[in-house]
Formats: sequence, structure tokens, C-alpha cells
Amino acid sequence: MDCSSDHIAEGTLGGFTARQLLRLCHVLRLDPAVAGRYADDLVGSLGSAARRPLSLPPASPSFVADDHTPVEFSLSFRSGADPVLRVLLEPGSAFGDLAENGRHGWRAVRAMARRWGHACDRLDALEDLFLPADPRGPFALWCALELGPGGAPKLKVYLNPSANGADRAAETVREALGALGRHEAFATLPAGDAYPFLALDLGHGPSSRVKVYIKHDDLTAGEAGGLPRMEPGPPRETLTEFLRVAAGHGTGVLGVVGCHSFTEMTTARPSGFTLHLPIRTCVRHDGEAYARTVSVLERHGMDPEPLTRSLAALTARRPEDGSGLIAYLALVHEKARPPRVTAYLSCEAYGVQPPRYP
Repeated sequence: MDCSSDHIAEGTLGGFTARQLLRLCHVLRLDPAVAGRYADDLVGSLGSAARRPLSLPPASPSFVADDHTPVEFSLSFRSGADPVLRVLLEPGSAFGDLAENGRHGWRAVRAMARRWGHACDRLDALEDLFLPADPRGPFALWCALELGPGGAPKLKVYLNPSANGADRAAETVREALGALGRHEAFATLPAGDAYPFLALDLGHGPSSRVKVYIKHDDLTAGEAGGLPRMEPGPPRETLTEFLRVAAGHGTGVLGVVGCHSFTEMTTARPSGFTLHLPIRTCVRHDGEAYARTVSVLERHGMDPEPLTRSLAALTARRPEDGSGLIAYLALVHEKARPPRVTAYLSCEAYGVQPPRYP
């Protein structure tokens, strides 16, 4: 399982993450030629950061992962179907200056969109809002590639609502939704403690989404059921059970993020809701995270075997020897579709976070 590009060298960020991607594609039975193209796409999207030796620290402290690796994988599970592989990355991570990071990221995303035939006009409408001269916040732009069997990834962009200051994040989200023709959407959203992301699918298909992420600190399992604003929404008890099982308790959980997705122009209400749990903060080590993830998958009729093989494809270490390999666990509901469970998996290119023993 080798990439076609000559520049994917051992001991570099690109080489490390591309080989992980190839092994994950093998687990999910993607065609080797398609997998090779995806590995090339990953390396190309990272730019000069891909050639940086892992013996050096990251070029900039990416917040994609706890160890500052600017790449994260995820598996999206559905009952009765193979999981879908995705990769989240920060294309401007080679630049320590946030403004230059953002400018490079926007150029890189546009190049990807042209290559795969995705429209960028919705992204263009938000450039002035999310790419100010002096951006603030933890990041400028991330993007996610959904790697299907056809070889042309779906492309999603994550933008930083705090680009103009954390105190203006809510207003920035409101303005962005208005610029996208969704002037009444913000009023439908629940209150929260922060707005970490606004994301949009590039393109104009009927399933192209605008997504607003809202952070809820100290959220209880009972409160989770009241967050969705879609109609009809997921059963309250489904979200309560998910948070209780994944977190290991039903009391206040820090850092939970609810995501409302909008696809329909005929209504202001969202058509989807996702609950994201930072499971790595709720466990002592990855052995516990794995056991809870398996329990969630099985409760929703999903086969955990691809997860088991995927973790082995990422690392040879024992789950008990670290924490954060499974970083987030999410339960996804979209109108007229069966629920999905997504597990977010860390590359650990720069290091393993130690177990969290009391």
C-alpha cells in the first residue's frame, strides 16, 4: 500500500499520516488506486507542512488534535452499511501567522474545489467576514474530505466564528447565516456557551448543509434531549442515553457541542442535529473510550469490528497506554435518514497523551 507521490517520505508528517490513511482505506476495502489518490490529496493539501520531519515540533500549534497534529480521521457508522472514512485537516498549518494561515487555507480549499468540481460561491460570500486583516481565535480554516469509493471527495469547510473576536462570535454566525440567505435561522438556535465552528458543504446539492456548532458546558444527560430544534427531532431519551453511556454518567459534562445543520430553504428550522461528546475527557484511557464506543455502536445496531481494525491501523500501542486516540464521539440525526454514530480518531503523529488516572 504505497502512495504514487515520490515526496511522501518516511519520518515526515505527510508520510506518517498518508500511510495511516492507506491502512484505513484498506480496512474499509477501498480500491488501492483510489486510496493512493486520496493519500496524495492529503499530502498535497498540507502543503509544505507535509514535508516537515516529525523530529521537529509542529510548524504551528494546530488545534485539530491535542498533540497539534493538523490531521484527524473519523469513521461515520450506519446500521447495515460500511462506515464512511473522513479526514479533517488544517491546510494552512505550515504558517504560524494566523492571517497567512487563513489566506493559504482559503487558496488551498478553492484549488481542491476546482479539482473535484465543487462550487465555491457560498464560501466566497463569507470571505470578508471570516478572513479579516487581523484574525483572532484558535484557528482560521479547516476542511474535511469525505472519502467515498469513487475517488472524488466531498468537501466541507470549517470557519472560525471568533475571527473578529470571541465577543462577536454570535453576531458573526448571525451575519454568516444571513449572507447565505438564512436570515431567520439564528433565532431558532438554543443558547450556548460558545460558537466554536460554522461549517458548510461546498456545492449546491439538496443535501449541501450549513452547520452551526454551539458549545454547552456542564451539560447533563437530561438537558441534552432538549437541545435539538429540528422537527421532528430525535427522541429525547435517545440523546439522554447516548450521553449517559458515552460519558459514563449523566451529570454535568464539559465541552459537549451541539451542531444544527440547515439544508432546506423553505423553513428557518434546522434539518439535522448532532451531539458531539469529547469522550477523551470522560475516560481514564483509550481502553475505556473504546469499550464505551462499542457499547454505543451496538445499541444502535452498528458493527464495531471496523472500529477495532481501524484503531490497530493507526497505532500499535495498547489502548490502556494513552488517552485521546478516540477523541470525540457523535450521534447524528438528519431528517428522513437513519441515525449515524461518528468516532473521531487521532493520528498521534507528535505524541501520545498519557492516561488520565485520578
